[in-house]
Amino acid sequence: MKYLFYSLIILLLTTGCSHHYSVNKKQLSSSHSTYRAKPSASRLKELYQYYKNWKGTPYRYGGNTKRGIDCSSFILDTYQSLFKIPLPRSTKDQVKQGSRIYINQLEPGDLVFFKTGWNVRHVGVYLEKGKFMHVSSKRGVIISTLNSGYWKESYWQARRLL
Repeated sequence: MKYLFYSLIILLLTTGCSHHYSVNKKQLSSSHSTYRAKPSASRLKELYQYYKNWKGTPYRYGGNTKRGIDCSSFILDTYQSLFKIPLPRSTKDQVKQGSRIYINQLEPGDLVFFKTGWNVRHVGVYLEKGKFMHVSSKRGVIISTLNSGYWKESYWQARRLL
C-alpha cells in the first residue's frame, strides 16, 4: 500500500499540467502565416474580455470545459478562440512553440512558463504590468502577478507566438 501511495505521488509530480495529445505540425505552421497580429491595446482588450468569461472556472486536471480546466487546456483554448492558432495540448509541447523572449520584452498575449516542482510545468498568458492570467489549482482561472514571491521564484521563460 505504501509503494502504491509513493508511486501515485511521483506520477502526479512528474505530470503537472502536461498532457499528451497529437497536434498536426503542418496545421501549426500554416496558422501562424494567416494570423495578422493586432495592436497590443486591441489584443489586451480581447484578453481581458476572454478572462471575464472564464474567471473563477475551477481547476480540473485534464479538464477542458467551464466545469473545470487545467492550465495547458486554458492556453490552448485562449489561442484557438482569440487568435485562431492551434497549440499542442501539453505544457511540455507548448513551451517549444514560438520564440523565446526576455521577461522585459513581454507583451499582451505572450506565454509565460513556470517550473512549479520537479518536472512540473505551468503556463499562463501575459496581460500587462506584470500581470498574467492562468488556472490556479486552488482558485481556478485568475490573474496573478509575476513579481509575487511564488511566481517570481518559479518563473522559467516566456515565449512569443503572435
